[in-house]
Amino acid sequence: MAEHVYIRDVAKHEGQEVTLKGWLYNKRDKGRLQFLLVRDGTGIMQTVAFQKTISPEAFAAAQEVTQESSVVATGVVRSDERAPGGYELSLTDFQIVQLAQDYPITPKEHGIDFLMDRRHLWLRSQQQWAIMRVRATVIRAIRDWLDNHGFLLVDAPILTPAACEGTTTLFETQYFGEKAYLTQSGQLYNEATIMAFGRTYCFGPTFRAEKSKTRRHLIEFWMVEPEMAYADLDECMRVEEEFVSYIVQRALEERAEELKILERDTSKLVGIQPPFPRLSYTDALEMLKAAGEALPWGEDFGAPHETIIASQYDKPVFVHRYPAQCKAFYMEPDPEDPQLSLSVDLLAPEGYGEIIGGGQRIASLELLERRLAEHKLPREAFEWYLDLRRYGSVPHAGFGLGVERTVTWICGLSHIRQTIPFPRTLGRIYP
Repeated sequence: MAEHVYIRDVAKHEGQEVTLKGWLYNKRDKGRLQFLLVRDGTGIMQTVAFQKTISPEAFAAAQEVTQESSVVATGVVRSDERAPGGYELSLTDFQIVQLAQDYPITPKEHGIDFLMDRRHLWLRSQQQWAIMRVRATVIRAIRDWLDNHGFLLVDAPILTPAACEGTTTLFETQYFGEKAYLTQSGQLYNEATIMAFGRTYCFGPTFRAEKSKTRRHLIEFWMVEPEMAYADLDECMRVEEEFVSYIVQRALEERAEELKILERDTSKLVGIQPPFPRLSYTDALEMLKAAGEALPWGEDFGAPHETIIASQYDKPVFVHRYPAQCKAFYMEPDPEDPQLSLSVDLLAPEGYGEIIGGGQRIASLELLERRLAEHKLPREAFEWYLDLRRYGSVPHAGFGLGVERTVTWICGLSHIRQTIPFPRTLGRIYP
């Protein structure tokens, strides 16, 4: 029996008889010739059934097979520059495992709601296949860089007793008679783990009950959050630019074929290397004013403002030292101007917006107690967090990178919903 191989490996088997196990992606009926595109999860390959060189039963199966039927195709690997991937399979046998009936997603155009209702099937399309493979490489690159630069993976809980990023975007649930919340961020727990391990990161799903219906927002998304003891704002930015540059270059190196399928202009990614430009919040306001989009001092930027700022650069740009009033309670104030915080956002070019938020955290017990009171947060829920300032507090900093926003940028997509297998957006939790 012919050896089962994956399409990604067929080049090693030129001239040999092999078996592919997969699904019918598309077909062309030329009478005595049946051109069958088979996919197996690693790629797509053209297989050719010629009536004269295959059994009547196998040829009948090739004629009968429908889109997305599961199939087993056996044949000889031939080099052919015209075929997808440069090889085709001259079939010696063809079997249908399960005949699909009336597959709903056809080669014609479909509306986004139609496709999102069938996300479990839409994932099989070539474009979605390419996006998910880029996502997998981005995640692997994230882990590799952090693991190789002194960061220890320490998981943070998903159920938490209090807010991290503001009480208005919490998902509340019951925890044996007490209130609990789905995590908005693992950062506060990271601040505990760095006091034990120096540099740590957590990586997992986070939840924001934001009533935002934009191309940049998801209700459930994945975030990696590195945190560093004995680090300041400048060190935070240095780590971020090395980290992001590595992720982009890995994607370019390993997923060139997928980015080609997505028609991504990769020339705009090649130059993503340190250093990244740095812009203070105050200077950014002046830039917006000059562009006719004046914003009152103290307000955070929205998507249009981020796009204007980032459009001035061909690399991601750091915007640092935001007003304390528009950032979270735990941000360290700027010693030169306490109205400002030692915070930083990283804005991706080409209009993709913020991909990282971070900064230096408050190290003083007294200041943190005051901030909790000012933000009307329940002190009892944060006693453990205050302990971190009682027992060996140090200057520390960190950030969170959103996986889906980063993948959206790298792939050059118009909407974030395509970057996660099963997106959770405002009003959508099916499938």
